[in-house]
Amino acid sequence: MIPLRDDNPTTIKPVVNVALIVVNAMVFMYQLSLEPKQGELFVYEFGAIPAVIFGSGNLPPEVEAIPETIPPVLTIFTSMFLHGGFMHLIGNMLYLWIFGNNIEDAMGHARFIVFYVVSGVAASFAHVFTNLDSTVPAIGASGAISGVLGAYLLLYPRAQVLVLVPLGLFTRIMYIPAFIALGMWFLLQLFAGASSIGQVGGGVAWWAHIGGFVAGMALVGLFKKRSVRFFNPPHHHSRYIDDW
Repeated sequence: MIPLRDDNPTTIKPVVNVALIVVNAMVFMYQLSLEPKQGELFVYEFGAIPAVIFGSGNLPPEVEAIPETIPPVLTIFTSMFLHGGFMHLIGNMLYLWIFGNNIEDAMGHARFIVFYVVSGVAASFAHVFTNLDSTVPAIGASGAISGVLGAYLLLYPRAQVLVLVPLGLFTRIMYIPAFIALGMWFLLQLFAGASSIGQVGGGVAWWAHIGGFVAGMALVGLFKKRSVRFFNPPHHHSRYIDDW
């Protein structure tokens, strides 16, 4: 399922959410401006490499030769704003655009940015601790965005999400409750994460998604406004269901 939008209006302008999308896009455009070798080195410098952060693995010579621009632990933060390609960026920003505005609305601007960063840090540590010897840089905003999804699930489980469902030669567009859309997403992460245990090399950082989602669920109560309740009833705009 590919989410297209939710039917859950907000009361404030999501300036932080939009700013995060803009910053991620700008960093990616900078990555594209680099020569291929420079772009690779940029990812190794600012991506979160578990073996570098904890010094628990043997790095290849080309990685050892990279000058240390920032302390390795800070790459847990910088890695949140790097992406590996257009689809990686677009997929992450789509989820942030759809779900992030409501979480910013529920928390306020300042609390939302802190929540986003803390969720991203938790996600990075979840990946690092499950891949201590990895020399592959982990990059992307998906861990922090997973925290947003975890918060959304607890605050707006009955909100309606418009999703695109490929069905062979046909494509179905329909509304489903957020608890189904996000619940299925999380189950997929759990299944893929369990399947990836023991695997060596790059790929999707499934445990970062899992860690970020769990962190978001655990932290939302601390960051949301007191007036915002858990399991809020849905607010509807006009809706449609169609087939392509």
